[in-house]
Amino acid sequence: MKKGKKSLRTYLLLWSTQSLSALGSSMTSYALVLWLYLSSGSALKTALLTVCSYAPYVVMSIFAGALSDKWNKKRTMLICDLFAALTTVSAFMLIKADALEPWHLYVINALNGLMNTVQQPASEVAATQLIPKEYYQKTGALRSLSQSMNTILTPVLATLLFTFGGISAVFAVDLMTFSAAFIALLLFIPIPEPENAGKVKESVITSAKAGLLWLKANPLILKLIFFLAGINLIASAYNVALSSMALSKASGGERVLGAVNFCAGAAAFAGSFIASSVRAPKNRVRAICLSLFCSMSTENFLLAFSDSPFVWCTGAVLGWLFIPYMGANLDVILRSAIPAGMQGRVYACRNTLQFFTIPIGCLTGGALIDRCFEPLMSRQTEGSVLVSLFGSEKGAGAAMFLAFLGFAGVGVCTVFSLLLYGENSDRYE
Repeated sequence: MKKGKKSLRTYLLLWSTQSLSALGSSMTSYALVLWLYLSSGSALKTALLTVCSYAPYVVMSIFAGALSDKWNKKRTMLICDLFAALTTVSAFMLIKADALEPWHLYVINALNGLMNTVQQPASEVAATQLIPKEYYQKTGALRSLSQSMNTILTPVLATLLFTFGGISAVFAVDLMTFSAAFIALLLFIPIPEPENAGKVKESVITSAKAGLLWLKANPLILKLIFFLAGINLIASAYNVALSSMALSKASGGERVLGAVNFCAGAAAFAGSFIASSVRAPKNRVRAICLSLFCSMSTENFLLAFSDSPFVWCTGAVLGWLFIPYMGANLDVILRSAIPAGMQGRVYACRNTLQFFTIPIGCLTGGALIDRCFEPLMSRQTEGSVLVSLFGSEKGAGAAMFLAFLGFAGVGVCTVFSLLLYGENSDRYE
């Protein structure tokens, strides 16, 4: 046990410094959402930030994973981090020149998304090389812990910096956290390469095909990926609707949106401790299905049918409490099943198949809110059923859309739970 704990030290240094950098990046993304929505008032224009981030990510991931398996993982992570920092510096300079426009942000997000296509599979392989197998569930919970801490701290810190120092102050903090993570990775974190890394001579197309063929030969994991693709479609549209509703309604505002996000992060924070302390479930697939069903069947409905920020915060807690448990079990399945030498290719194919629905959800959600649900609610007369359910002010259309997403989420969970019922994941314990 002592040996296992000692071998985790390098991973813990990587995890902690990268989590700090991720916090800075999350604060920048949050501030950009505030800046763009408050200046434009458009859910669609704001959603395009996420679309531009994920579109190159999902289109190119399937090929980038093959390159990731061939390239040195540490060097790949460093180069991608440095490129992302340069885009942040570019935005910072535009702000100082008072020349920042929405299209600049779209280009920057697209470039960052392109870098993530290579960095993410390299990071996954690096983590596998540093983590002893018996710690997969606990380290999966640690990753959820850092994500939840980011969710807790991001709205608070970003709002404070944005209010008192403007968006340039948020960028400055982002660059400082990046510097700390970059120096730690460069000087203090050795990352061993998997066996046969860099020796594969096949073309990028052939390598990408190998990742897809591996998934085809493992239908359990392929079904889980498509399940999560459906969840991501709903979750990405939810993110657009939440910002639109919370920033538009009289009972909402920037502080309320921050409070809802804070509660989501606090719930995920608590869920991370639950995920790291409970015993391994008898069936990890069933644990994933139940966790997502609990999330999808609560949060959207509580947000949609209430004007109370307290109820919104309660919905956020119920929606996020079991997500770390789901993520930890999924992490164990993937790391246990995928051979180390194949992980870059398979994770990249997973990224394309699982996350391609995120830009679709953001774009569709923003368009439906701006051009369908909000106009529909604005035409309703006082005392109508829809007004009694969702209100009559701006943001009522976003609330109605959240109710629609609630039913869609329950439907997706039900269908895939039936498809996955009976699948046994004991071999991934």
